[in-house]
Amino acid sequence: MDPIASIHPEKDTSLAFMLEAQLRGWEIVYMEMADLFLRDGRAEARMRYVKVFNDVNKWFEFTGEEYGPLGDLDVILMRKDPPFDIEFIIATYILERAEAEGALVVNNPRSLRDANEKIFTAWFPQCCPPSLLTRSVTAVQTFLETHGKIIVKPTDKMGGKSVYVIAKGDPNTRVILDEITGSGQRYIQAQKYIPEIETSGDKRIILIDGIPVDYGIARIPSEGDHRGNLAAGAKAKGFELTERDRWICKQVGPALKEHGLLFTGIDVIGDFLTEINVTSPTCIREIDQIYNTHIAAMFFDALQNILQEKQSGKKPK
Repeated sequence: MDPIASIHPEKDTSLAFMLEAQLRGWEIVYMEMADLFLRDGRAEARMRYVKVFNDVNKWFEFTGEEYGPLGDLDVILMRKDPPFDIEFIIATYILERAEAEGALVVNNPRSLRDANEKIFTAWFPQCCPPSLLTRSVTAVQTFLETHGKIIVKPTDKMGGKSVYVIAKGDPNTRVILDEITGSGQRYIQAQKYIPEIETSGDKRIILIDGIPVDYGIARIPSEGDHRGNLAAGAKAKGFELTERDRWICKQVGPALKEHGLLFTGIDVIGDFLTEINVTSPTCIREIDQIYNTHIAAMFFDALQNILQEKQSGKKPK
């Protein structure tokens, strides 16, 4: 995961998972990207043993450390935030070796590489708004002429970073597109603007082993902003999944399960799927607070079932 000292403990999903693991008597070791390495083809790491607390003033303390093979761990949760860059990709190669050596890696490292959070929606066009993946500024301008108002965003960031709304006739259009595409050197995703973002927000739906949680969080953009991201100042409002939400989950869920994407968060605006978050989905603590759910426990129930099928007689850690 990212450095534990820098998280926001009151809302961090990774910490919620660690608290649940500790509650179940699992042994927790903590690693950052710099701790992972390959030695003669074997995945190894610096592993720090950690105790966690549900306390915003003190949420962790290290109790020891050792170096050892990742394959000796029962399960590894990969919770590194984007950017999805070459460093992230190399980490998935290391974790893929750990998987081959016996560890259950969640989410599956090969699928983390395959299922880009912006692009994987293309596998479910029946769920999505009109969209375009391209490096061509001209192609995006034509797309804008067709739809009148669009969203453009990079393929490797999170939290609303570098997301722009462009309306037909905007004099800044060319500047924005040159900037976000690197003058045609980087792929971006463009989507038709969905006006429901303004009233109903950007809905985050959590799926565990392909099955949706009954409740989610709608992130309503703050006044003067278009980004439905809590990190960008959006407000959280709870909701119960609609029939359309559940239909989208039925379209997407089996593929997530097949790819070993055990814990995911899809984003839905209006009636449309806009993103599939597989790297480090969040928002479970906000949902828990509103609906008195315990999503981390639901996730660990599913995780424990998979582990029991995979192995027996070994205490998880």
